[in-house]
Amino acid sequence: MKFNKKLAIALVSGAAILAGYTQAAAPTQPKLSVQLWSVKDAVSADFEGTLKQLKAYGFQGVEFAGNFGKYGDDPQGLKDFLKKTGLDIAAAHVPFDKLSAENFDKTVAFYKAIGCKYLIIPMDKRAFTPEGAKAVAADLEAIEKKLAPHGMHTGYHNHKPEMLGEAGKTPWDVIGAGTSQSVVLQQDVGWTEVAGKNPVDFVKAYPGRTIVTHYKAAAPEEGNKEDPIIGKDTTDWKALIAANRSVGGTLWLTVEQEVYPAGMTPMQSVEASLKGLQNEIAELDKKK
Repeated sequence: MKFNKKLAIALVSGAAILAGYTQAAAPTQPKLSVQLWSVKDAVSADFEGTLKQLKAYGFQGVEFAGNFGKYGDDPQGLKDFLKKTGLDIAAAHVPFDKLSAENFDKTVAFYKAIGCKYLIIPMDKRAFTPEGAKAVAADLEAIEKKLAPHGMHTGYHNHKPEMLGEAGKTPWDVIGAGTSQSVVLQQDVGWTEVAGKNPVDFVKAYPGRTIVTHYKAAAPEEGNKEDPIIGKDTTDWKALIAANRSVGGTLWLTVEQEVYPAGMTPMQSVEASLKGLQNEIAELDKKK
Protein backbone atom coordinates (compact mmCIF):
# COMPACT_ATOMS: atom_id res chain seq x y z
CA MET A 1 0.00 0.00 0.00
CA LYS A 2 1.41 3.38 -1.01
CA PHE A 3 1.79 5.88 1.79
CA ASN A 4 -0.63 8.79 1.43
CA LYS A 5 1.18 11.96 2.45
CA LYS A 6 -1.91 14.16 2.44
CA LEU A 7 -3.78 11.74 4.68
CA ALA A 8 -0.92 11.60 7.17
CA ILE A 9 -0.75 15.37 7.36
CA ALA A 10 -4.47 15.50 8.04
CA LEU A 11 -4.20 12.94 10.81
CA VAL A 12 -1.36 14.33 12.88
CA SER A 13 -0.91 17.59 14.69
CA GLY A 14 1.08 20.44 13.21
CA ALA A 15 3.73 20.08 15.86
CA ALA A 16 4.11 16.40 15.17
CA ILE A 17 4.42 17.05 11.44
CA LEU A 18 7.25 19.50 12.04
CA ALA A 19 8.84 17.02 14.43
CA GLY A 20 8.87 13.96 12.25
CA TYR A 21 7.44 14.34 8.77
CA THR A 22 10.33 14.34 6.34
CA GLN A 23 9.50 11.76 3.71
CA ALA A 24 7.20 8.90 2.93
CA ALA A 25 8.21 5.60 4.45
CA ALA A 26 8.55 2.62 2.16
CA PRO A 27 6.16 -0.27 2.93
CA THR A 28 7.64 -3.06 5.05
CA GLN A 29 6.84 -6.61 6.10
CA PRO A 30 8.04 -6.70 9.71
CA LYS A 31 9.36 -9.89 11.27
CA LEU A 32 8.44 -11.07 14.77
CA SER A 33 10.78 -10.96 17.75
CA VAL A 34 10.63 -11.04 21.53
CA GLN A 35 12.18 -8.75 24.16
CA LEU A 36 14.21 -11.12 26.31
CA TRP A 37 13.36 -9.11 29.44
CA SER A 38 9.93 -10.77 29.12
CA VAL A 39 11.49 -14.11 30.07
CA LYS A 40 14.47 -12.86 32.06
CA ASP A 41 14.38 -15.61 34.69
CA ALA A 42 14.37 -18.34 32.04
CA VAL A 43 17.19 -16.56 30.20
CA SER A 44 19.23 -16.43 33.41
CA ALA A 45 18.57 -20.09 34.21
CA ASP A 46 19.24 -21.48 30.74
CA PHE A 47 20.26 -18.95 28.10
CA GLU A 48 20.76 -21.34 25.19
CA GLY A 49 17.80 -23.57 25.98
CA THR A 50 15.49 -20.59 26.35
CA LEU A 51 16.48 -19.04 23.02
CA LYS A 52 16.11 -22.39 21.29
CA GLN A 53 12.61 -22.72 22.73
CA LEU A 54 11.69 -19.21 21.61
CA LYS A 55 12.75 -20.15 18.11
CA ALA A 56 10.61 -23.30 18.32
CA TYR A 57 7.61 -21.15 19.28
CA GLY A 58 8.02 -19.28 16.00
CA PHE A 59 9.93 -16.13 16.91
CA GLN A 60 12.28 -14.99 14.16
CA GLY A 61 14.47 -12.78 16.32
CA VAL A 62 15.28 -11.52 19.79
CA GLU A 63 15.86 -8.15 21.38
CA PHE A 64 18.56 -8.29 24.03
CA ALA A 65 18.27 -6.77 27.50
CA GLY A 66 21.83 -7.12 28.82
CA ASN A 67 22.00 -10.88 29.48
CA PHE A 68 24.08 -12.94 27.05
CA GLY A 69 24.56 -16.12 29.07
CA LYS A 70 28.08 -17.46 28.76
CA TYR A 71 28.69 -15.22 25.75
CA GLY A 72 29.09 -11.91 27.60
CA ASP A 73 32.75 -11.73 26.58
CA ASP A 74 32.43 -13.86 23.46
CA PRO A 75 30.53 -11.97 20.75
CA GLN A 76 31.67 -14.31 18.00
CA GLY A 77 30.43 -17.30 19.99
CA LEU A 78 27.08 -15.57 20.47
CA LYS A 79 26.84 -14.74 16.78
CA ASP A 80 27.59 -18.36 15.88
CA PHE A 81 25.01 -19.66 18.37
CA LEU A 82 22.30 -17.34 17.04
CA LYS A 83 23.07 -18.35 13.47
CA LYS A 84 22.93 -22.03 14.37
CA THR A 85 19.68 -21.50 16.27
CA GLY A 86 18.14 -19.52 13.41
CA LEU A 87 17.49 -16.32 15.30
CA ASP A 88 18.20 -12.79 14.08
CA ILE A 89 18.83 -9.78 16.31
CA ALA A 90 16.07 -7.20 16.23
CA ALA A 91 17.75 -4.72 18.57
CA ALA A 92 19.16 -4.38 22.07
CA HIS A 93 18.28 -2.28 25.08
CA VAL A 94 21.43 -0.40 26.04
CA PRO A 95 21.35 2.30 28.76
CA PHE A 96 23.07 5.64 28.32
CA ASP A 97 25.92 4.73 30.67
CA LYS A 98 26.98 1.91 28.34
CA LEU A 99 27.31 4.51 25.58
CA SER A 100 29.23 7.07 27.65
CA ALA A 101 32.63 8.26 26.43
CA GLU A 102 34.51 5.73 28.56
CA ASN A 103 32.30 2.76 27.59
CA PHE A 104 31.33 3.62 24.02
CA ASP A 105 34.08 1.76 22.13
CA LYS A 106 33.72 -1.47 24.12
CA THR A 107 29.93 -1.45 23.87
CA VAL A 108 29.87 -0.72 20.15
CA ALA A 109 32.53 -3.34 19.44
CA PHE A 110 30.44 -6.03 21.13
CA TYR A 111 27.15 -5.22 19.42
CA LYS A 112 28.80 -4.66 16.08
CA ALA A 113 30.48 -8.06 16.34
CA ILE A 114 27.15 -9.84 16.90
CA GLY A 115 25.45 -7.89 14.12
CA CYS A 116 23.13 -5.76 16.26
CA LYS A 117 22.32 -2.51 14.46
CA TYR A 118 19.89 -0.78 16.84
CA LEU A 119 20.95 0.21 20.38
CA ILE A 120 17.84 1.50 22.14
CA ILE A 121 17.87 3.46 25.40
CA PRO A 122 15.33 1.58 27.60
CA MET A 123 14.44 4.49 29.90
CA ASP A 124 15.67 7.81 31.22
CA LYS A 125 13.60 9.60 33.85
CA ARG A 126 14.68 12.96 32.46
CA ALA A 127 12.37 12.15 29.54
CA PHE A 128 9.35 12.11 31.85
CA THR A 129 8.97 15.89 31.37
CA PRO A 130 9.11 18.00 28.19
CA GLU A 131 12.03 20.03 29.53
CA GLY A 132 14.03 16.96 30.53
CA ALA A 133 13.21 15.33 27.20
CA LYS A 134 15.18 18.10 25.47
CA ALA A 135 18.35 16.94 27.22
CA VAL A 136 17.61 13.31 26.35
CA ALA A 137 17.10 14.27 22.72
CA ALA A 138 20.44 16.10 22.67
CA ASP A 139 22.21 13.04 24.12
CA LEU A 140 20.52 10.73 21.62
CA GLU A 141 21.56 12.95 18.74
CA ALA A 142 25.17 13.04 19.91
CA ILE A 143 25.26 9.23 20.21
CA GLU A 144 23.61 8.82 16.82
CA LYS A 145 26.38 10.83 15.19
CA LYS A 146 29.02 8.65 16.87
CA LEU A 147 27.24 5.45 15.80
CA ALA A 148 26.73 6.51 12.18
CA PRO A 149 30.24 5.53 10.99
CA HIS A 150 29.59 2.03 12.35
CA GLY A 151 26.31 1.66 10.45
CA MET A 152 24.43 1.58 13.74
CA HIS A 153 21.68 3.66 15.33
CA THR A 154 20.38 4.60 18.72
CA GLY A 155 16.79 5.20 19.77
CA TYR A 156 14.48 5.60 22.73
CA HIS A 157 11.80 3.41 24.33
CA ASN A 158 8.84 5.02 26.08
CA HIS A 159 6.98 4.34 29.29
CA LYS A 160 3.81 6.11 30.39
CA PRO A 161 5.15 9.59 31.28
CA GLU A 162 6.69 10.28 27.87
CA MET A 163 3.24 10.01 26.28
CA LEU A 164 1.37 12.31 28.66
CA GLY A 165 0.28 15.79 27.64
CA GLU A 166 -1.23 17.64 24.73
CA ALA A 167 -0.94 16.04 21.28
CA GLY A 168 2.25 17.21 19.62
CA LYS A 169 3.72 18.50 22.89
CA THR A 170 4.37 15.33 24.87
CA PRO A 171 7.92 14.46 25.97
CA TRP A 172 7.84 11.88 23.16
CA ASP A 173 7.18 14.66 20.66
CA VAL A 174 10.03 16.68 22.15
CA ILE A 175 12.37 13.73 21.57
CA GLY A 176 11.03 13.25 18.05
CA ALA A 177 11.48 16.93 17.20
CA GLY A 178 14.93 17.11 18.80
CA THR A 179 16.46 14.15 16.98
CA SER A 180 17.19 13.31 13.38
CA GLN A 181 15.16 10.94 11.22
CA SER A 182 17.68 8.14 11.79
CA VAL A 183 17.07 7.99 15.57
CA VAL A 184 14.62 5.16 16.29
CA LEU A 185 11.40 5.95 18.16
CA GLN A 186 10.71 2.56 19.72
CA GLN A 187 7.13 2.83 20.83
CA ASP A 188 5.88 0.58 23.61
CA VAL A 189 2.21 0.43 22.71
CA GLY A 190 1.18 -0.96 26.10
CA TRP A 191 2.49 2.10 27.91
CA THR A 192 1.13 4.43 25.22
CA GLU A 193 -2.36 3.10 25.84
CA VAL A 194 -1.99 3.35 29.63
CA ALA A 195 -1.27 7.04 28.98
CA GLY A 196 -4.64 7.26 27.23
CA LYS A 197 -3.23 7.68 23.73
CA ASN A 198 -3.66 5.78 20.47
CA PRO A 199 -0.34 4.18 19.41
CA VAL A 200 -1.30 4.44 15.74
CA ASP A 201 -1.23 8.23 15.99
CA PHE A 202 2.41 8.20 17.06
CA VAL A 203 3.41 5.87 14.23
CA LYS A 204 1.77 8.20 11.72
CA ALA A 205 3.27 11.29 13.34
CA TYR A 206 6.83 10.05 12.74
CA PRO A 207 6.95 8.15 9.43
CA GLY A 208 9.85 5.75 9.03
CA ARG A 209 11.03 6.00 12.62
CA THR A 210 9.19 3.16 14.38
CA ILE A 211 11.80 0.63 13.22
CA VAL A 212 11.25 -1.69 16.18
CA THR A 213 7.88 -1.57 18.00
CA HIS A 214 7.06 -3.22 21.33
CA TYR A 215 3.77 -5.08 21.11
CA LYS A 216 2.56 -5.24 24.71
CA ALA A 217 -1.05 -6.03 25.56
CA ALA A 218 -0.89 -4.92 29.19
CA ALA A 219 1.55 -2.66 31.01
CA PRO A 220 2.22 -3.22 34.73
CA GLU A 221 0.23 -0.18 35.83
CA GLU A 222 -1.48 -0.51 39.20
CA GLY A 223 -5.14 -1.31 38.68
CA ASN A 224 -4.69 -2.21 35.02
CA LYS A 225 -7.15 -5.04 34.30
CA GLU A 226 -6.23 -5.43 30.61
CA ASP A 227 -5.76 -9.02 29.46
CA PRO A 228 -1.99 -9.40 28.95
CA ILE A 229 -2.18 -11.76 25.99
CA ILE A 230 -2.15 -10.18 22.52
CA GLY A 231 -5.46 -10.73 20.78
CA LYS A 232 -7.40 -11.14 24.03
CA ASP A 233 -7.04 -7.49 24.97
CA THR A 234 -8.66 -4.32 23.61
CA THR A 235 -5.88 -2.98 21.36
CA ASP A 236 -6.73 -2.55 17.69
CA TRP A 237 -3.75 -4.62 16.59
CA LYS A 238 -4.78 -4.76 12.94
CA ALA A 239 -4.80 -0.98 12.66
CA LEU A 240 -1.41 -0.84 14.36
CA ILE A 241 0.09 -3.56 12.16
CA ALA A 242 -1.19 -1.75 9.08
CA ALA A 243 0.36 1.52 10.28
CA ASN A 244 3.67 -0.14 11.09
CA ARG A 245 3.76 -1.71 7.65
CA SER A 246 2.70 1.30 5.62
CA VAL A 247 4.01 4.28 7.57
CA GLY A 248 6.36 3.23 10.36
CA GLY A 249 9.22 1.79 8.31
CA THR A 250 8.95 -1.01 10.85
CA LEU A 251 11.27 -4.00 10.54
CA TRP A 252 10.34 -5.78 13.77
CA LEU A 253 7.18 -6.30 15.80
CA THR A 254 8.60 -7.22 19.18
CA VAL A 255 6.46 -9.00 21.75
CA GLU A 256 7.14 -7.76 25.26
CA GLN A 257 5.43 -9.33 28.25
CA GLU A 258 5.53 -7.73 31.69
CA VAL A 259 2.21 -9.05 32.97
CA TYR A 260 1.47 -12.77 33.05
CA PRO A 261 -1.92 -14.51 33.37
CA ALA A 262 -2.50 -16.57 36.48
CA GLY A 263 -1.31 -20.12 35.96
CA MET A 264 0.96 -19.28 33.03
CA THR A 265 4.74 -18.98 33.07
CA PRO A 266 6.46 -16.09 31.27
CA MET A 267 7.49 -18.51 28.51
CA GLN A 268 3.93 -19.74 28.08
CA SER A 269 2.73 -16.15 28.07
CA VAL A 270 5.04 -14.97 25.29
CA GLU A 271 4.13 -18.04 23.25
CA ALA A 272 0.43 -17.20 23.66
CA SER A 273 1.03 -13.57 22.70
CA LEU A 274 2.99 -14.65 19.65
CA LYS A 275 0.16 -16.90 18.53
CA GLY A 276 -2.30 -14.07 19.14
CA LEU A 277 -0.17 -11.70 17.07
CA GLN A 278 0.20 -14.25 14.28
CA ASN A 279 -3.57 -14.63 14.24
CA GLU A 280 -4.08 -10.86 14.03
CA ILE A 281 -1.68 -10.72 11.07
CA ALA A 282 -3.39 -13.64 9.33
CA GLU A 283 -6.83 -12.05 9.75
CA LEU A 284 -5.55 -8.71 8.47
CA ASP A 285 -3.96 -10.29 5.42
CA LYS A 286 -7.11 -12.27 4.71
CA LYS A 287 -9.02 -9.01 4.24
CA LYS A 288 -6.75 -7.83 1.44
